[in-house]
Amino acid sequence: MATRHEGRQDATGGDTAAAPPATQARPGPAGRGAPVGRAFIGSFTHAGGRGVTAASVDPATGALAITGTTDAVADPSFLALAPQGTVLYAVSETEEGAVAAFDTTSGPVPRLLSAPVPSGGSGPTHLACASGHVVTAHYGSGSVSALSVRPGGSLRGVSGLVQHEGRGPDPERQAGPHAHQVVPAPGGRLLLAVDLGTDSVRVHALDPATGALTPRGGTPLRPGSGPRHLAFHPAGRHVYVLAELTPTLTVCRWNPRGGTLVPVGEVPVRPGAGESGAAYPSGVAVAPDGRFVWAAVRGDDTLAVLAVDGDGERLTPVAHVPCGGRWPRDLTVDPGGRRLYVANERSGDVTWFDIDPATGVPSPAGSVSVPAATCVVLG
Repeated sequence: MATRHEGRQDATGGDTAAAPPATQARPGPAGRGAPVGRAFIGSFTHAGGRGVTAASVDPATGALAITGTTDAVADPSFLALAPQGTVLYAVSETEEGAVAAFDTTSGPVPRLLSAPVPSGGSGPTHLACASGHVVTAHYGSGSVSALSVRPGGSLRGVSGLVQHEGRGPDPERQAGPHAHQVVPAPGGRLLLAVDLGTDSVRVHALDPATGALTPRGGTPLRPGSGPRHLAFHPAGRHVYVLAELTPTLTVCRWNPRGGTLVPVGEVPVRPGAGESGAAYPSGVAVAPDGRFVWAAVRGDDTLAVLAVDGDGERLTPVAHVPCGGRWPRDLTVDPGGRRLYVANERSGDVTWFDIDPATGVPSPAGSVSVPAATCVVLG
């Protein structure tokens, strides 16, 4: 599998034998929107992580309290909940590549539904639910797959596969394709696959009946930028693409009828041109009401805050705040837009922040130890 700056060679974790310490939090204001009651956290088991960690979420403060862990799958670095919330899917980010399904209703710890199934490629880094299937992006092999789902949520196996081709100008990171994320467009029949190795976002069609994948084209981005993750504006007409190799966010118009992306602008996610040292942006999240965008930046170990104009096409940097740990690999916003949760891989913790509803600026609210943490899913 190709080397990644945040991957196997660089991850660090804690003592797998030690029990997680008690959550540290301060009281927070009751927020807007419906509260969530659970969180699931992925981690790198090869670096001391405990696999999938389950936690309860305090509805008033947003504080996490760990309820249990399972190491049934190696390196479950990214997780996704099925729409009904009763099944949790996890990639196994290994050379062989696999996807596992967990029952989330069996108690405080998710229970493996069946043996993990091959994902169809190496080094899977992301997955999502789309039109009754699970779709997966493979960094190592540079491919995207679809897996069919049985009644009850367990997985049958690969039903569709698209192999990306090409390279970029960075000889170390872009010698070949590296699909890092796959996101269903609204409606679920078109998939946007972010390819770091080829500086592009590919569009693939998913057949809901068969799970077959058909390439529909792609959008080239700035050479050498290394796009990693994207997020849709809730209105569904704009997409924000975060680049890992250049700390920028590209705004694109999305044409759902034609299935095309058109880049219309680019904004930095570092404090200023004078900032020194390497920085590798990782995750991007959009407020449920579409007013703010947040990006996590490793190296700087910050969260960039950007304000969104009314239609979603223009972003204005607002602030940069510490992420509360080291090497923030992913972040998520709660459904009410009240809090951000950040998985800090190298410091081995998950931090959460209260969001100022007027400015979008997050303020630290608490943290909990999760060795080699890689992502947080709420539901």
